[in-house]
Amino acid sequence: MATATLRKRWPGLAGSFVALALGVALISACGLLIGTTTGLDNPDPAAPSVKKLLSFMAGMAGFVSVFVVASTFAFAVAGRRRESAVLRAVGATPQQVRVLILGEALVVAVAAAACGSLLGLAIAPLMARWLVSRGVAPEGFGIHPAPGPLLIAAGIGVVVALLGAYAAARRAGRVRPVEALNDAVVDRKVMTVGRWLFALAFLALFVTVLLLLITMPAALRQDPQLRDPRNMPVWSLLIDILAIPAVALFAPLLVPPLVRLLTLPVPLAPGAVGLLARQNALAAVRRTVSTATPVFLAVGLTGSVVGSTAAFGDARAAQTRAALRAQYVVEPEGSGALSASALRHVKELPGARVTALGSTLVSDLGGGVVSGGAEAATTSATVVDGDLTAAWRVKTEAGSLADLKGASVAVSADLAQANGWQTGDRLSAGLPDGASVTLRLVAVVTPLLSLSEVLLPYDAVAAHLADRAPATAYITTEPGAPAPVLPAADRVTVTAAESRGAAGDDPRARYDWIALLAILGPAVLYALIAIVNTMMMSTGDRLQDFATLRLTGGNDRQVLSMVGVEALLTVATATALALLVTVGTQLSTLSLIDHRILTDGTTLPFRLPWGVIAGSAAVGLALALVSSILPARLALRARALDLAGTRQ
Repeated sequence: MATATLRKRWPGLAGSFVALALGVALISACGLLIGTTTGLDNPDPAAPSVKKLLSFMAGMAGFVSVFVVASTFAFAVAGRRRESAVLRAVGATPQQVRVLILGEALVVAVAAAACGSLLGLAIAPLMARWLVSRGVAPEGFGIHPAPGPLLIAAGIGVVVALLGAYAAARRAGRVRPVEALNDAVVDRKVMTVGRWLFALAFLALFVTVLLLLITMPAALRQDPQLRDPRNMPVWSLLIDILAIPAVALFAPLLVPPLVRLLTLPVPLAPGAVGLLARQNALAAVRRTVSTATPVFLAVGLTGSVVGSTAAFGDARAAQTRAALRAQYVVEPEGSGALSASALRHVKELPGARVTALGSTLVSDLGGGVVSGGAEAATTSATVVDGDLTAAWRVKTEAGSLADLKGASVAVSADLAQANGWQTGDRLSAGLPDGASVTLRLVAVVTPLLSLSEVLLPYDAVAAHLADRAPATAYITTEPGAPAPVLPAADRVTVTAAESRGAAGDDPRARYDWIALLAILGPAVLYALIAIVNTMMMSTGDRLQDFATLRLTGGNDRQVLSMVGVEALLTVATATALALLVTVGTQLSTLSLIDHRILTDGTTLPFRLPWGVIAGSAAVGLALALVSSILPARLALRARALDLAGTRQ
């Protein structure tokens, strides 16, 4: 029966098929690339971890696929309520109706998983070239085809489809046989007990994770991924992902008052088009929620993630301007490290104090007493060549950075507190070449986003760095001294300190936006596909409604106007919900920044990315109008009596 039903209703599930296929393709491509990241070093120390970036891309693909499939199947089941009731009336049990819906999801998922796995093989090399061109991965980064990632991605796609369809299947199984006699569909109890429980659970989880990241208990400080303030954009993305389903699950409760608020002027307008659109949205709340969910996902996800990323960029720039003591910053053009000749020319500048900063990794610092496994025991460290205090205002909570020379080390206050270290302690550390050194802890500092939580003097690790050159040099000159001029052959850029960060020239900020594009791009693409799919399904299921309107005196223009107004109302309602979630996530991000990054009293103003929100809402509106009015216009070519007699 599931196969036979799909042959009749395949256009309604085409969007789910495409979204699932794309999701499986992205997950399989990321899996193929993750398999080649073992031991991979980024060409730029400021670049994000390739493995983490690919993992987030795959996770976001799965998250959005669940949303799209759940929305599509919820809409399909809502439109087939009488069909489900007829099945119940002729003897089908609730279990059989649920299995029918899940069977349809399984057929769609298997076909999409097979197509997505093959597509993943094709897009993985394209993704690798894109990462290399952006400086996130080194030259030669590519894939080694293997069946494992493809099978795992296909399995995830099938599980995602079944999870997305499960709630719809349960709802279909609860349809009563007597509903087969209903002529009107009016949603009453749309907030079920299960939906209340999941909505409250996501809301509680959102609040709990936010409070834990703000307060950072001692148990969480043990994990360097949670402790490091530079990873806050990643955890902010987790908060955004928790907030979106919380608001989406409360949507049946929020949509009716929003529709009434947005349509307050409708009773004053001439004609019945606006009133019909308003009453249709209020009577069929589930249909309104299902069609609004993809728009909400596109606008809410874009606004939340872009707003959070921009806020962290502003925080980094504000902290940099407040803490940077040097007058000029020298960096290589593009990405990578300073050449030996460039570094020599910088150090030979007359009357200048130069502090060069590089990056390395240390393992088992302090004996490896770190929770979280082997990966957690490896920590990024900033290598300091010169006087750090001449370039940066670094607040010390114990000890002195003047002693950061020879076999010494300085660490962040969170790292010291997590391990019970005090100044004067002897800490062992493993270096990338396998050597082990013993370092004396000389300072405990408040961390800065531009520095790692471990600071090492160049003299202590110079013999173990191989060819790892500094990535940045900071020049401190006398007030009024002319800007340094370096040979063009050195291929470096010299930036004045007052414009540092304000012009978006921080490499970490640039990589944050690259990561945002990689993670957000596919998710928004899925949401746009779902907008077209649900709007076309909505129009296709209402052919008899259109016939009734035409038989009672309405003309084609009025029917199309009603469809357009309903699409506009749906997008406006979804945008209002997206604004709600964006405001909540932006306030959460600012709280994280105030408590974990800008601890010196500096505050950032509350600001929403209005341009991005308006742009994504406009795209959603354009797609909604085209995908609803065009099918309606094609359907109206048939006679009203023919549409009224269409077999369901």
